[in-house]
Amino acid sequence: MTIRKLLLPLTGTAAGEAALTTALTIARMWNAHVLALHVRVDSRDVAPLAGEGLSGAMIEEMMTATEKESLARAQAVRSLFESVVAAQNVHVGDPVPGTPAPTASFAAITGREDDLVAQQARLADLTVVPHPEAAEDVSSSDALHAVLFDSGRPVLIAPQKPAGPEAPIGRRICLAWNGTAESASAVLAALPWLHRAEAVRILTAEEYQRRGPAAQDLAEYLALHDVAAEIATFRPVKSEVGAGLLQAAGEFGADLLAMGAYSHSRLRQLLLGGVTRHVLEHAKLPIMMNR
Repeated sequence: MTIRKLLLPLTGTAAGEAALTTALTIARMWNAHVLALHVRVDSRDVAPLAGEGLSGAMIEEMMTATEKESLARAQAVRSLFESVVAAQNVHVGDPVPGTPAPTASFAAITGREDDLVAQQARLADLTVVPHPEAAEDVSSSDALHAVLFDSGRPVLIAPQKPAGPEAPIGRRICLAWNGTAESASAVLAALPWLHRAEAVRILTAEEYQRRGPAAQDLAEYLALHDVAAEIATFRPVKSEVGAGLLQAAGEFGADLLAMGAYSHSRLRQLLLGGVTRHVLEHAKLPIMMNR
């Protein structure tokens, strides 16, 4: 399997620019196509507020303001896309089957971002999403969770500040393994990357492991796919398994971490914390997740 199409929900924030840089870097690696998708807010979503005691004139004014703001944001995002793509010398246009070259295109549609992004992601080999910004609650990242829970495809969370368009991604890969179905899906999605990697390390911990195959079983499975992987056991940092996982990836010099997401329910993680939440909030390297 190879990567031929990437989806990028583009918002126009600084984190969005960093994600676009990451997506274009991956596109050059795989000669893939990047579809940058901007979802405009539907001003008609304001209409239900009429039931909240607002007059028709007030609703109309709010719809007009929403439409104006949505149009301005779409224009700004389009300008961002064009400037970053031009700076990286990637051709803008539809991909040509059989032609090995990275390409990119932009589309703006109106509707609910979570629904539309999840639908588009189902026919993308990888969806690249911006890093949840420090000022935002990670639970508000609708596009990220829509892809994880409703696309059946992997998602890559871009670092907040990528090292640059020429920085390697996937040269040194860590696999977070805990024996769950989610981590197994992550391994499958990572296989194309593993075959290109210079070094692969399986990260495991007693506190992280669930019922299922152990890290040694995974190493033997990967060997059948001609992937040599070493095993390293990490320890939680200040009782945080996620912090220990990220520290271990950093010690390996990893430029990509593949892992399963939300082995526990998302609600439990939002209320009590968890490995997925910690990694989403604190990772400095690209993270590829599956559920």
